[in-house]
Amino acid sequence: MAPVTDVATIAELWRYPVKSMQGERLDAAEVGPLGLAGDRAFALRDLGTGLTLTARRSPDLLFASARLDGDDVDVTLPDGTRTTRDDDLSDWLGRRVELVRAHPAVAGRYEIATDPEAEDASEWVRWDGPRGSFHDSSRTQVSVIGRASLGGWDRRRFRANVIVEGPAPDAEADFVGRTLAAGGAELDVVKRIDRCVIVARPQPGGIDRDMDVLRTVARERGNLLGVGAMVRTPGRVAVGDAVRIGAAA
Repeated sequence: MAPVTDVATIAELWRYPVKSMQGERLDAAEVGPLGLAGDRAFALRDLGTGLTLTARRSPDLLFASARLDGDDVDVTLPDGTRTTRDDDLSDWLGRRVELVRAHPAVAGRYEIATDPEAEDASEWVRWDGPRGSFHDSSRTQVSVIGRASLGGWDRRRFRANVIVEGPAPDAEADFVGRTLAAGGAELDVVKRIDRCVIVARPQPGGIDRDMDVLRTVARERGNLLGVGAMVRTPGRVAVGDAVRIGAAA
């Protein structure tokens, strides 16, 4: 299906090698069958519960950073320690964890508080994610958001892979059900992204805890911001590539 209309330009590319840690800003990336190569390729598993940790339950994760080193990952803790040793990661978080690599036979198991305003008293529900990566949803391999939709919010709150320049605020919602092409890759946009408390969590660099972010997204946008896409055609993408929209997928 040939794309027919230029709708945006890739402004930023982001990869998050370890789930819920800070990621890497890239000039270019390979989009593979499961998303950006190396994105959500690792996670920490709680050995007590078997759950895959996220910043919903463990907000401290956002204060560590991760980058790919070949096929492996390099983790930097908040105090500057570089390590991938399970003992070091466990001591840092105060619970027994192991660093695990995504595998086609393995799915992450996640949890979320049903009441983000009162997490300590809330019920927590659990679900299994897709196999082969540590994405939360089996319907999102690449996440896309427009700069205009972010407004004054720091883009790191929303952890998107692709930030585009051009569409009006929330215009990417119109991409759902369509094919997007950029560089050598094609994506099928299948959903709007439902937002959770992570967008309100504090992060390094002066990002404070701010529940009004989540409240505003819920009140003004139905708790939806950005879109999730599945990979139709793998290929290389780069900052500055035109994003083209095709007919309904």
